[in-house]
Amino acid sequence: MTQPSFPPLFCGLDANGADPFALACAQARAVCDAGLVTYDLAHDRLRAAIVFAPEVPLRDAASMLPLCGVGFQHALGTLAPPEVAVHLGWDGKVYLNGGYCGDLRIAASEHDPVTVPAWLVIGLSLDLWPPSEDTGLTPDATALYAEGCGEVDPVTLLEAWVRHTLVGLNDWADGGATQLHRTWLGLAHGVDTEMTVAGRHGTFIGLDENLGLLLKSQGESSLIPLTALLTEPA
Repeated sequence: MTQPSFPPLFCGLDANGADPFALACAQARAVCDAGLVTYDLAHDRLRAAIVFAPEVPLRDAASMLPLCGVGFQHALGTLAPPEVAVHLGWDGKVYLNGGYCGDLRIAASEHDPVTVPAWLVIGLSLDLWPPSEDTGLTPDATALYAEGCGEVDPVTLLEAWVRHTLVGLNDWADGGATQLHRTWLGLAHGVDTEMTVAGRHGTFIGLDENLGLLLKSQGESSLIPLTALLTEPA
């Protein structure tokens, strides 16, 4: 398989079957350079992660989760047939034509929202093939190649994800979260529907200025910040 090529200041590290998200977190703890892209390109799944070195508090830096989601949507949008719709769940889920297809995850050196983290990692996992040929067993789930994207090369998709994420990162650094807020809402899955996130249940009614989730339940609104999605590698 061809090794991926990344923009300047980014470098790749093949996880060779290991979890790229866990590998990226381990490398970040060992003080690697920002821009490290770890990846594992299996026949049935694309997994990758990007290491960031934020210069802003975690409550702002956590915007890298939706930013990387938008970067993925833009990347696949340039490679997939035009009829393929990509939508993003606030909790990091990726949907193709309405079916769940993958996830984005976030980890950081800190969990305190007002602290500038030493590092932050965003991981991506995308199913290329469904787990079973009988897709009726999992009607709410799908995979990239089950949605008419058989010509999309995973290496090319990984490269495009990093490039489009870099563009979004530059725009975010220059202009703040306003454009990201608007773009992400245009791709959002589940607006005006009921959901349970971080132990809270309600109707998804929008985002705050930091892209936190606004839920309405029993006539009252509550906010779930992006930092509630912080996780640890397995």
